[in-house]
Amino acid sequence: MFTTNYINIFNTNQSLLNKEYYSILILVFISIFLSLILLSLSYFLSVQNPDSEKLSSYECGFEPYEDARHKFDIKFYIIAILFIVFDLEAIFLFPWSISLSNLDVIGFWSMIDFIFELGVGFFYVWFTNVLDWE
Repeated sequence: MFTTNYINIFNTNQSLLNKEYYSILILVFISIFLSLILLSLSYFLSVQNPDSEKLSSYECGFEPYEDARHKFDIKFYIIAILFIVFDLEAIFLFPWSISLSNLDVIGFWSMIDFIFELGVGFFYVWFTNVLDWE
């Protein structure tokens, strides 16, 4: 009985594969085919011997002043990470402000705790002079 039901799954007339996943399989084959066409066309139609001017280094319209592998100031990374952290935390405030009237006491005070921790993090960044550029 188990084998007949198992074989019945792969029946082409009633197959789940034909009903649900056949269109996805066609889409995958078409996408692979198109990507191969685009890659081959870009390879065959590109210029094989580019100009020396095209191969030269370029930095904002000027010749580069120094090596591209020089040390970069860590403050740029810190500011970027702080922006991401505070931006993501601010995103959590929008749904809370919309559903504020539907929240119970625990939801309200947990968000107040979140805002307090956000403020503590901001004052820590401020008092450790991370945002100073000198």
